[in-house]
Amino acid sequence: MREIQYLLPEVTLLSENGIGHTEYAGRIAYNSFKASEHECIRNQDLSKIEDIRNIESSEILNKLAWVHFHHSVLEHSVLTYLIQGISRGVLQELARHRMASYTVRSTRYTMSNILITYLVSTMVSSDTSIVFKYFRNKVLLLDNFVITGEALDLEIKQLFEKLQQSNLKEEDILSKSSLKLVDEMYENIIISDRDIEELYRNLLNGTQKRNVGDNFKHIVTDNWKVDLVMTINLRSLKNFFELRDSGAAYFQIRNLAKAMKASTPSKYLDLIVKKKG
Repeated sequence: MREIQYLLPEVTLLSENGIGHTEYAGRIAYNSFKASEHECIRNQDLSKIEDIRNIESSEILNKLAWVHFHHSVLEHSVLTYLIQGISRGVLQELARHRMASYTVRSTRYTMSNILITYLVSTMVSSDTSIVFKYFRNKVLLLDNFVITGEALDLEIKQLFEKLQQSNLKEEDILSKSSLKLVDEMYENIIISDRDIEELYRNLLNGTQKRNVGDNFKHIVTDNWKVDLVMTINLRSLKNFFELRDSGAAYFQIRNLAKAMKASTPSKYLDLIVKKKG
């Protein structure tokens, strides 16, 4: 049995609010402003807010994180990541981390490309093998799955078979203007390869029914590719890395944790990831 090959996710840090104000919170807790190594905090000088935002290290935060384990202060530092190319299976795992906010690419609003591909494929020929070959080649270009190789071929085949059983109708996915294009093609006795390609491009680039409803969600599996934006505070991120960048974690979410860690600035990692040795 051959091992299934999975694509790695891509992670981009979209925003961060620093650790300076988090130190400020820690100083408030202990009324220890005078002990700060940073003049702007030592003098509680809020006119130097940019200096506070630009702080890259903090003695008190290191003590709170690694000596006193006062981790609630870390909740004031918040990071937002763009995560691209995880599977719906990983998305289910992410949902268990409740102290984070997620905005996920909608299935019902982004499936039009697959449904249009299938619709145009059925116009190519009445021979199922020819129809599937066309469908497969187009789906590969759409890059909708996290797997590669033979497993991807099987995934596309199952997707094709589910669409055959779905009773997909043109009006489910196409706008009135796009429906007119299809009707015009059906009026032709012979549809050439060039015509099919032109229709395919026009339908993908044209006005689509963005919301295809819930009727087609069942056709995709956990290997369907998902993009999202995730916002998480530093304390929760610490918990996420401890649980998910672990040999006991599901390997796909472990890959995500490693990619997130690689895109996280060291000033945050120093407070939440224990140094080896």
